[in-house]
Amino acid sequence: MKNPEPPNRRQVLAWCLYDWANSAFALTVMTAFFPVFFKSFWNAGLDATVSTARLGIGTSIAGLIVAVLSPVVGALADAGHARKRFLFVFALLGMAMTASLYLPPRGSWLIALVIFMLADVGFSCANLFYDSLLVDVAAGNEMDRVSSLGFSLGYLGCGLLFAGNVAMTMWPGFFGLADKAGAVRLSFVTAAVWWLVFSIPLLLFVKERGESVRMRAGTVVADGLKRLLHTVRAIARRRSLWLFLVAYWLYIDGVFTFIRMAVDFGLAIGLSQISLMLALIVVQFVAFPAAIGFGRLAEKIGTERTILSGIVIYILVCCVGAPLLQNATQYIVLAAITGMAQGGIQALSRSYFGKIIPAGESGEFFGFYNLIGKSSVVLGPATVSVVALITRAAGAPSMLASRIGMASVAVFFIAGALLLRLADRARVREQEGAA
Repeated sequence: MKNPEPPNRRQVLAWCLYDWANSAFALTVMTAFFPVFFKSFWNAGLDATVSTARLGIGTSIAGLIVAVLSPVVGALADAGHARKRFLFVFALLGMAMTASLYLPPRGSWLIALVIFMLADVGFSCANLFYDSLLVDVAAGNEMDRVSSLGFSLGYLGCGLLFAGNVAMTMWPGFFGLADKAGAVRLSFVTAAVWWLVFSIPLLLFVKERGESVRMRAGTVVADGLKRLLHTVRAIARRRSLWLFLVAYWLYIDGVFTFIRMAVDFGLAIGLSQISLMLALIVVQFVAFPAAIGFGRLAEKIGTERTILSGIVIYILVCCVGAPLLQNATQYIVLAAITGMAQGGIQALSRSYFGKIIPAGESGEFFGFYNLIGKSSVVLGPATVSVVALITRAAGAPSMLASRIGMASVAVFFIAGALLLRLADRARVREQEGAA
């Protein structure tokens, strides 16, 4: 139990609203508009392969920066009891850079990419501290429900904003805009403003456990590095912890591969951009109640079993859906099925980890959790690409190669599920030994 007191409803709602706030960046910018606009506007007239490579390199560099920063700044924040301050420093960076995507003119791909990378770093590092505050607003037996509520509100919030942004791009004249490009650029600004406004409740009402400590910079750094080394040793000693982190790294790689490559996969099998945007909207509004449902299911059958049920859904989508879907309607149905599991897996993984880490050290431990999450979006997309290329080189049609490539993601879900079972068994044994 990380927090023996009952959860304060105002603090819980304020914490959850940050998910509502920052999910605007995750969907409107990262998943939907930036990849398309980067290719069609900032890389206009260039070979599609070149723009894809540029975006991939930029995304990887941003992920590497976050992976290096996460455990270090997490330990520093814990040392000074300053997780909220660190959260808002990185969040403000993300908001400012997101709004700045309005500025680069056509063809300025490098400027746009650097701005996006900085926005991604701000978003991801702020999420580390947001996740770590879960243990300050919810008791151990409430973490599943509170974490799931956060994700569900995030899906609802970003779904509402994204629906409005899609409407702007489809009918720019109705909104007083000159063209679709202007609508997309304005969408970046609306995402930043949305993120800022709905972050205010967390700033005002969520209280971090422990008193803020004033220390000299050198002392903070030294203490932070000492705590980081302590965290590494603690994870190495706890079989349940390191097994869970490896399992999470595998299955969340599969989840993020779907999030990052679903649009590209849809385009590869001949679906229209309108169908793909509609599918993204459907995912958000299905994931909203599904995340809450997963939280309640976890209370009945256990967190680990509920995560496994979500993984099984993904395995079925990989092995059955990806090879067989034929049209936009089927794609949207599969997107809805995926949305049922997407939020639940993310929410319950966060709460499961929050319940097994030591009390008072959530910042540094969630630093490793965030590192795992960011570094996981490497093997999945690479596997999809390599399998598709090998299948194509063997003589398979392009569309079939894309389907087989997407289906290969099932390997990550299967391996992750097996390791999660081992991690939970180790957790039970550790608890029995401590009793």
